[in-house]
Amino acid sequence: MAQSAYQLIIGNKNSSSWSLRPWLVMTRMGLSFDEIRIDLRAPDCKAQILRHSPSGKVPALKIGGLTVWDSLAIMEHLADRYPDAHLWPECSDARSIARSVCLEMHAGFAALREHCPMDFAARKPMQRLPEPVERDVRRILAIWRDCRNCYGQNGAFLFGEFCCADAVYAPVASRLRSYIPDLGAYGDDGTAAAYIDEIFLLPEMQAWSDQVESELQAATVEG
Repeated sequence: MAQSAYQLIIGNKNSSSWSLRPWLVMTRMGLSFDEIRIDLRAPDCKAQILRHSPSGKVPALKIGGLTVWDSLAIMEHLADRYPDAHLWPECSDARSIARSVCLEMHAGFAALREHCPMDFAARKPMQRLPEPVERDVRRILAIWRDCRNCYGQNGAFLFGEFCCADAVYAPVASRLRSYIPDLGAYGDDGTAAAYIDEIFLLPEMQAWSDQVESELQAATVEG
């Protein structure tokens, strides 16, 4: 079989939140790509990744002799290469806010990452959140509410139509679904719950979910 022009190197689909982001964008764009999945639990996973990416981390995108690593860099590369895909909002103000909330997610929310790692298939409701996690959750809910109120009139997503910001926050939606099903206790007025529902209604998210189930079943058989 001929190799695709794109190779996307990702980790385990149940747990690799960074991998989900560019995968979701590329799949939604309808791009053809070869998926190279590396088991992050394997003893030699770092060595496997280094064969593809100088950072030693996933995801990475290979296009011919070019390697782009880091989720946001991959999405920016795709946005530059495919301007008609409208991966960022067209309005300059909305585009600036979209990039701001993406970078805030990229660099922050350490407590949520630590206490609520992505476990896509799990349902582990937490009865009480550590205070730093609660601060992260309340901030995320405020971001979603503000984006929807200010820029979301023309669709169901943060800036109306699906864009990179939704891909960045899709793993967050997964975390909240797994660990914090009662978002009303943290100030949600229904916006966040509705947004999470819309994220999981995406056919691409359903496809990812199906592949998570297959991955977990295969791991059970191997174990």
